[in-house]
Amino acid sequence: MDFTALALLIETSSAGSFAEAARRLRLPPMKATRLIAALEDELGVRLLHRTTRALSLTDEGMVFLPHARTLVEERAAALSSVQGAMAGPTGLLRVSASLAFGRKVVAPMVVDFMQAHPQVQVDLLLSDSVVDLVTEGIDLAIRIAELTDSNLIARRLAENPRRLVASPAYIERFGAPARLDELKQHECLNSATRPHWTFRTAKEARTIRAAGRFTANSVDAIHEACLGGLGIANLSDWDIAEDLQRGVLREIVLEDATSERLDIWAVYASRRLMPAKVRFFIETLAERLKPPSAPPAGPHRAGSQGRVARHSAGR
Repeated sequence: MDFTALALLIETSSAGSFAEAARRLRLPPMKATRLIAALEDELGVRLLHRTTRALSLTDEGMVFLPHARTLVEERAAALSSVQGAMAGPTGLLRVSASLAFGRKVVAPMVVDFMQAHPQVQVDLLLSDSVVDLVTEGIDLAIRIAELTDSNLIARRLAENPRRLVASPAYIERFGAPARLDELKQHECLNSATRPHWTFRTAKEARTIRAAGRFTANSVDAIHEACLGGLGIANLSDWDIAEDLQRGVLREIVLEDATSERLDIWAVYASRRLMPAKVRFFIETLAERLKPPSAPPAGPHRAGSQGRVARHSAGR
């Protein structure tokens, strides 16, 4: 049985498009068509309904799909067992990250990663929307978020310090808050769907409603609005470090509170043996994010020491 054909069937089921599945696997459309046809001939059943407008699994295809996944994963496990832990990464790696973090941190790292590992193909998917790893056929998601229980595995890569910032023009016109309660008197730039900020005080965590005239569903848009002087934003160090150095943004330090620190996580499907491409990518990104003298981050199962996010928020 051709494992490329099995992988193509799996990708087709998640992509909902034969052409997209072929693209993900870097297969010419004609070859992909022949692979599925050969697999159907071998099984003696039709696996896909194909029309000019839609594609879906047949009843037989739906029954066979979990077996195809098992066969592909068992093959990967078998290869890993004989190749050893030092086997180099190969094949297509599909990585998901938020728009801002993916653009500023992950994409530059991917360039170095692919140069160091020429047998790897990377499909980087950047979105601030909810992403389902299994449905979308994603090997690894990089998430900056509070974590919720799931059946996925999460590895903490680094802390994600955040700071209150505003442009010099905004501060000169409206001043800067000195205490947490004074934030209510200012224009705060935030997401309409997540309008609250959490802070740490000497005694407790406090959550406030960060309200303002401008909201956006993109960290990049909030960042640009902050640069333009529309208000105060609560942004991550990796996003604003250059702006602070150049003086186009200024940090606002409160006397009685600091912004909550969210961690950066690598999230992946639960498997007995992690593919080398995923393992190497995680190690490379963890090294890129690690501050000097920081202890290495370790993996753990969601629900024990940590929880896995259902969304892929980047802040």
